[in-house]
Amino acid sequence: MSRRHIQPARRTRRAVLAVAGAAALAAVAVPALASSPSDDGKTVAAAASHSAPKPTVLLVHGAWADSSSWSPVIDRLQAQGYPVQAIANPLRGLASDAAYVKSRIESIGGPVVLVGHSYGGAVIGEAATEEPNVKALVYVAAFTPDKGESLGALVAKNPGSHATPDALNPVPFDMGNGVSGVDLSIKPDKYRDVFAAPLSARKANSLAAVQRPISAAALEETATNAAWRGIPSWYLVTRQDHALPPTTQRFMAQRAHAHTTEVNAPHAVMLTRPDTVSGLIRQAATATR
Repeated sequence: MSRRHIQPARRTRRAVLAVAGAAALAAVAVPALASSPSDDGKTVAAAASHSAPKPTVLLVHGAWADSSSWSPVIDRLQAQGYPVQAIANPLRGLASDAAYVKSRIESIGGPVVLVGHSYGGAVIGEAATEEPNVKALVYVAAFTPDKGESLGALVAKNPGSHATPDALNPVPFDMGNGVSGVDLSIKPDKYRDVFAAPLSARKANSLAAVQRPISAAALEETATNAAWRGIPSWYLVTRQDHALPPTTQRFMAQRAHAHTTEVNAPHAVMLTRPDTVSGLIRQAATATR
């Protein structure tokens, strides 16, 4: 047989051996990569968390405000891709308000970060109990009563509140269905001092005109649940607060084992420091995704 017929046969044999060798190396390399420490369960979990959909942020206002008070915070959260709902808190009573918020939680088909300002904090503490889709609670200068506590007792715990009887305007109401009571709002000339000290007088007067009053009975109704005992919590303490004393805020935040941030701001911190408020909400959302 001539040499020119031997060479192609040898080349073919060498090619087959090369392919076989590459396959053998791949067989060894693939298991090695699969068991690499850089691709362990934590890495996979982190990647899944990063790609998980963002939770819905449900904002609950308190007394002497309305859902529009969250507007600067909403703008910032939506710019970051968060779905946001700011609900109208009825402000009629702790149990009934919590039942309403609970129904809104249950209407959302996915994880929720529940945020409460002022009296809204007491409402979310009631509403989030036994709601598995609530992943985090964020308290913004808010009440976090324990079972059996009322807001009236908490606000009187330490001196410093300017929301005294002479700053409030009581007005009887009748809902026409056998339900009556007394609404409390802040007197217009007291609103800026109690609620939003750094804002201009013009802005404070506008806010005073649209404030939602709260039923006096809601402030004396005792909590029956404390969701912060079982759900991770974040708390924003407002050092210049003339409605809910900062000392009381710190007490409640510490008791709830909340991740706590402090800021120089009045009670209406969502209007004066929306970057801080939205940043804390994003922190809670990221930590619990």
